[in-house]
Amino acid sequence: MMECQSWPEPVIRVQALAESGLTRIPDRFIKPESHRPTTRGSVGGGGINGDINIPVIDLGAGSGAVERVAEACREWGFFQVVNHGVRPELMRKAREVWREFFEQPLGVKEEYANSPTTYEGYGSRLGVKKGAILDWSDYFFLHYKPSCLKDTSKWPSLPSSLREVIDEYGAEVVKLGGRVLKIMSRNLGLEDEFLLKAFGGEEELGACLRVNFYPSCPQPDLTLGLSPHSDPGGMTILLPDDHVSGLQVRRGNDWITVKPASDAFIINIGDQIQVLSNAIYKSIEHRVIVNSNKDRVSLAFFYNPRSDLLIEPAKELVSEERPSLYTPMTFDELRYIMGDVVAPNQCSFVHGRQSLDNVVIFQEVINYMRRKVGGKRSIYAYEDSP
Repeated sequence: MMECQSWPEPVIRVQALAESGLTRIPDRFIKPESHRPTTRGSVGGGGINGDINIPVIDLGAGSGAVERVAEACREWGFFQVVNHGVRPELMRKAREVWREFFEQPLGVKEEYANSPTTYEGYGSRLGVKKGAILDWSDYFFLHYKPSCLKDTSKWPSLPSSLREVIDEYGAEVVKLGGRVLKIMSRNLGLEDEFLLKAFGGEEELGACLRVNFYPSCPQPDLTLGLSPHSDPGGMTILLPDDHVSGLQVRRGNDWITVKPASDAFIINIGDQIQVLSNAIYKSIEHRVIVNSNKDRVSLAFFYNPRSDLLIEPAKELVSEERPSLYTPMTFDELRYIMGDVVAPNQCSFVHGRQSLDNVVIFQEVINYMRRKVGGKRSIYAYEDSP
């Protein structure tokens, strides 16, 4: 089994572990008892009240769709969209080429092994803390926007159709993201382009893809494919596996197992839109469970603000009755707080909802950073939340 030495400790590929025939998972993947999937309420997907699901919205339904998106953003933070304009055939091809990539010999995939410097490429962990409890997943991470970061030579060359398929897929999902941002802006009573402008505009916003591979697991009740977290970026557009469910969304004290609709994308609000909306729209905690019999592939497309732009509640959404709930800060600064201050010992980028809810506590950290580095870090950050 090959190990990568570019991290603080050897990185063992989870897929290789799963294919080795082991019957017990290594201790480093075993979650604390309180975080295991069997110790918290799970709803849907065969659990109690299995009819519960996140909203499914037909984007072709005119004003009715606009109203349903607004309600979903306020009440759930998650929703599915159908009739979204992306061809089902392209969605199918995108899944297929990435599954083919992960089915290749390990040596082929290791040619794209990433490092904690950029995260771009083939990886198996997010955090760099030695001794962290790990998630049961591998991934491939790549940049799509802005154009200065998009480097297709870093994308897998095999299967031979992957680069072409993913380039087209990315272009279509970016269009969908822009369409949904307009709907969200309008629903907040803002100009249609407000959120897009807050992200830096079409040429400056960040867009990246993380393809998650969740191998089958001999002890799925002891681990998670992805630990509980909220997404620190703007919005996530997920193409789920079309055969195996795994995404769970927190709903009060329960976890709702999302049942993907046919040819649908799953969209969720990130922390940046929660801030811009002054918490009218909600960034919700979610996690991924694993399966004892089947692998699972999903494509998470992150739509983010430029990293050096100050993000704060829209002035139109601040009043005496509803004062600003968040201190202005950049996307980079927020991720620094979440990654290095709030949860340095967690393998996931953000652990739980402590991140955004308590972010004001860490304003002194931000003030120190600004004095030390002149108010800016890198313009475009390398990593996004899972």
